[in-house]
Amino acid sequence: MQKTKIGVIGCGVISGIYLENCTKTFGNLEVAAVADLVPEMARKRAEEYGIPKACTVQELLDDPEIEIVVNLTAPQVHADVNLQILNAGKHAYTEKPFAMNREDADRVLALAEEKGLRVGCAPDTFLGAGLQTSRKVIDDGWIGTPYAASGLILMGNAYDGMHPNFHNYLQFGWDPLFDMTPYYLTAFIHLLGPARGVSGSVGQVKPEHTVTNPRSPRFGETVPIGAPMHASALIDFESGVTATLQAAKESFGYTPRLEIYGTEGILIVPDPNAFNGAVTIQQRNGETHAFPYSHGFAENSRGIGIADMAYAIRTGRPHRASGALASDVLDLQLAILASSKEGRRVQVEPRSERPAALPLHLKYGLLD
Repeated sequence: MQKTKIGVIGCGVISGIYLENCTKTFGNLEVAAVADLVPEMARKRAEEYGIPKACTVQELLDDPEIEIVVNLTAPQVHADVNLQILNAGKHAYTEKPFAMNREDADRVLALAEEKGLRVGCAPDTFLGAGLQTSRKVIDDGWIGTPYAASGLILMGNAYDGMHPNFHNYLQFGWDPLFDMTPYYLTAFIHLLGPARGVSGSVGQVKPEHTVTNPRSPRFGETVPIGAPMHASALIDFESGVTATLQAAKESFGYTPRLEIYGTEGILIVPDPNAFNGAVTIQQRNGETHAFPYSHGFAENSRGIGIADMAYAIRTGRPHRASGALASDVLDLQLAILASSKEGRRVQVEPRSERPAALPLHLKYGLLD
């Protein structure tokens, strides 16, 4: 299959694993150019990964050979950059969150449909070995009929003040609802199908934070906390399953957990923010069984959603990490906020279906 040339806008920390995989793992992709508002960052990434061109954003968008542009910019500008990409006649694949509000998400989806272009969005971790195997365990009936689920993600924040831009992590976009719940909400839809309603509550322990770490260059500085640092939700799915979700950055360490409860067993799902991890079930008779992976991509395969989208463009099939799926995830995030503010359950109308599982026995790096 002819390789699909891609360009990457945004050369920060997360770009490293994307460029690693898009240049070495996925044989159907070719990284043609990288761009960043800081030219030195683009030049550094181009040299590091053997990419032929480091350029401005406009030069990248003007390149007629680039078909897909990967948007790794800051959350607040994801939608605006996606619109630039689409207006340049390119398919867009963006880091999460898809957008920060419903209006921007609708603008992106409408423009893509108008121009006959595709939009994809992270997370693509649900295409990895752990969550694909979990999907097969459910679909093959190992836990009977699923009726409930629970997700938990507790972690610390940048309260030590060591990150030079730690204040960003206290604002919308880097908060637990927009930063971490996309992994869990996407996993829920992948495993259980579309959702139909949400009851939610959000909050924060304090309105501002003073840096007390004497090693921080910003020691003694007080900054406002502009977003909820913990969120809880009760989600109803069209399948009849109900799920609870708790996400917080008020705590310490890193505590991920996701479980699916069925009439014949409990499925313990690996961390949705990873591609690997143990897949186990607790059965009615008390026995616990670990399942070998049914699918590949157990290593950090961020960018697999881009490779899948490139195959889909060539073959005409739907791509899995789609804009519609990401739009449904955004609706759930916004519904949690609205439910908390209004004190009521919020109905959602899904735009996507449960993404198709990956085929079995794929060769390494292939997704056709």
